[in-house]
Amino acid sequence: MQVTETLNEGLKHEFKISVPASDLDAKADAKLVDLKDKVRLNGFRPGKVPVAHLKKIYGRSVMAETIDQTISDTNRQIFEDRGFRLAGEPKITMPTEKDQVEELLSGKTDLTYTVAIEVVPPIQLADFKSFSVEKPVVDVSDADVDDAIKRIAEGSRPYNAKTEGAAEKADRVTISFKGTINGEAFEGGTGEGIQVVIGAGQFIPGFEEQLIGIGTNETRTLKVSFPKNYLNEKLAGQPAEFETTATLIEAPGETTIDDEFAKTLGLESLDKLKEAARERLTAEFAGATRQKVKRALLDRLDESHKFEAPPSLVAEEFNLMWNSIKAEMDSSGKTFADENTTEEAAKEEYHKIADRRVRLGLVLSEIGEKNKITVTDDEVSRAVIERARQVPGREKEVWDYYRSNAQALAQLRAPIYEDKVVDFVLELANVTEKKVTKDELFKDEDAEKTAA
Repeated sequence: MQVTETLNEGLKHEFKISVPASDLDAKADAKLVDLKDKVRLNGFRPGKVPVAHLKKIYGRSVMAETIDQTISDTNRQIFEDRGFRLAGEPKITMPTEKDQVEELLSGKTDLTYTVAIEVVPPIQLADFKSFSVEKPVVDVSDADVDDAIKRIAEGSRPYNAKTEGAAEKADRVTISFKGTINGEAFEGGTGEGIQVVIGAGQFIPGFEEQLIGIGTNETRTLKVSFPKNYLNEKLAGQPAEFETTATLIEAPGETTIDDEFAKTLGLESLDKLKEAARERLTAEFAGATRQKVKRALLDRLDESHKFEAPPSLVAEEFNLMWNSIKAEMDSSGKTFADENTTEEAAKEEYHKIADRRVRLGLVLSEIGEKNKITVTDDEVSRAVIERARQVPGREKEVWDYYRSNAQALAQLRAPIYEDKVVDFVLELANVTEKKVTKDELFKDEDAEKTAA
């Protein structure tokens, strides 16, 4: 066998490989000998079929199998000998001329092919003990708890029927309506007994505001336009009219926050409600703190590990993000000008983000491999169970989906692995706590999710 490196540019390599026909023939004959004891042919006793006869019948298929196996074994040996970690699947190029293929399958010519690869560069990990990471901490105050309970009370407030007077902002109006576009009714444009809280923003813009002043059993024609980013593309941006009748108008009542209110929520007392609210807020703040600390650590890892990311992986990551961005913009009707940028500038920015994500992914993978960090089946199962709990009544459907979908299971495993690697590094790093306000903790949360 002869191996010649024909390309060595950065992370890209290409090799030309030649395997003598005699080697292929010997391997194919060995497979045929092994096959002799497994096949049953009329006129021959088990195990007594001559290899030459088997070669006439199965020679081409066995040779094709031999070629595939030889290419796989040879490539693996080449990569292992050079210590390569592949960034993607090897690209193999073989003769395609019919005569050449025929001679190869007949064992009359050498196997010659090229294999092109892109590799992951060696990664020299930083000294994580030298890392300093700030951990923002917020204590849950009594005022935070009171505000949370007030929001719960507002969402649970009673409504009392108005005996006189028209609908006002914050009133709940029960309506029936029939919608038309250019005088024609459309699918989903009718409703009976629909409750609308004026000002809650439940309906398309302009609808609720036109209910102000309507009386019980009064009918109005409301003129609105569907948003350009409306989910139903047939309706998006279309002007519509809704013939609307108010059948009941109710004014919001006051909710007394006391033990009785707590009992309506399934808790024993107001004190128990406060405890539950404090626990929920504590968990919410802890989650936000975790995201801040993780972002800070990823920034530190990014600063400490500068290397060329495999272009193919960066391109793949960029395309995933860019396609998502374009789809979102098309749906919303926004342009790059609306975002005070240009398409070229946006592409450049997202390419930088893609490069960062790929490099961080490789660094986290390297840390995990060198420190034998793994995700257990039990951890994955718990994640599946948690997903199933989020869709009551469809637990079995969710479980079966993940059990039969290896890719979905891998997507579930990836963030668990990432968090375990992050925790490992944080154990070594110097983490210091800093008291901050709630506003500071949640500041720029969306931007951080995008860049991480």
